[in-house]
Amino acid sequence: MTNPWLAALAALFLWWFSTGAILWRVRVADNGGTGQHLTSVLAGLPLLLGGAWLATHGASDATVPGVYLGFIAALALWGWIELAFLSGVITGPVTTPCPANLPLPERFWRAFGTIAWHEAALVATLAALALIPDGSVTAFLTFALLFVARVSAKLNLFFGVPRINTQFLPRPLAHLPSHFRLARASAFYPVSVVSLIAITALLLGLTRAADSPETTVGYALLTCLAALALLEHLFMTLPLPDERLWRWMLPDATPGAKPPTPASLQARK
Repeated sequence: MTNPWLAALAALFLWWFSTGAILWRVRVADNGGTGQHLTSVLAGLPLLLGGAWLATHGASDATVPGVYLGFIAALALWGWIELAFLSGVITGPVTTPCPANLPLPERFWRAFGTIAWHEAALVATLAALALIPDGSVTAFLTFALLFVARVSAKLNLFFGVPRINTQFLPRPLAHLPSHFRLARASAFYPVSVVSLIAITALLLGLTRAADSPETTVGYALLTCLAALALLEHLFMTLPLPDERLWRWMLPDATPGAKPPTPASLQARK
C-alpha cells in the first residue's frame, strides 16, 4: 500500500464508507423513535476510545502502516463527534428555528448557537491531538484538514449557496435548515473554493516530492481528503445528485422523520 494512487483510493473508500455508516445509523435511530439517538452515541463510544488510543499509542508515522492507522484514528474521532452531532446529543444551546429577516449579526450568533458545543468538541479534540507527546502527526493533520473544510462548508451554508442538501438531516436537527440561506453564492464561496484548490495543489506537490514511502502515503491521503472537501463545496453550486452516493444504502425515513426540503428553506437577506 505504498503506491500513492492506492493510498488515495483507500482514503476515498474510508471517507465514503464512514460517512455512509454514520448516515445509516442516524437514519435507523431516527426511525426508531425517542431514545434511539442517545443509544447510537453510547454504542459508538468504541470509535472515540479506539481513535484516541490509535492516535496516542497505536499509530506511528515512522512506518506506512502507522500512517494509515493515524488516518483511521482521525476518522474514528471525527466520526463519533459527527454521530453525536447528527444525533442531537452534542449540538448547541439554540434548538429552535431561526425567525425570518433577522439582522445578519443576530442571525450569525443564533446559527453559531445551534452548533456551539459541537464546535467546542472539535476544537478540543484538535488541541488534544496537537498536545499529545509523540502523537500521530497524520492523525492531527487529517483532523485539522477535516475541521478547516467543515468550518468553510458551514460558513457557506450560512452566507448562501444555490444548492443545499437536507435529505439526511434527522429530526433532532430539524431546526438547522432555518439558519441556512438558499441563494446565489456569496463572496465567501469563491474564496473558500480557491483556498481548497490551493491546499489540494500544495499537498499534491508534497506527495510528488516526498522522499520516503510513509511520507508519500501520508500526503497522498491528505491530498485525496482535500480534493473531496473541494468536491463537497462544488456540490453546493453544481446540479449534481451527490445524495445518490449514500441514499441507496439508507432505509426510507418514516413520515414523521422526513427533513425539510430546500424549497421550504426561508429566503434570507
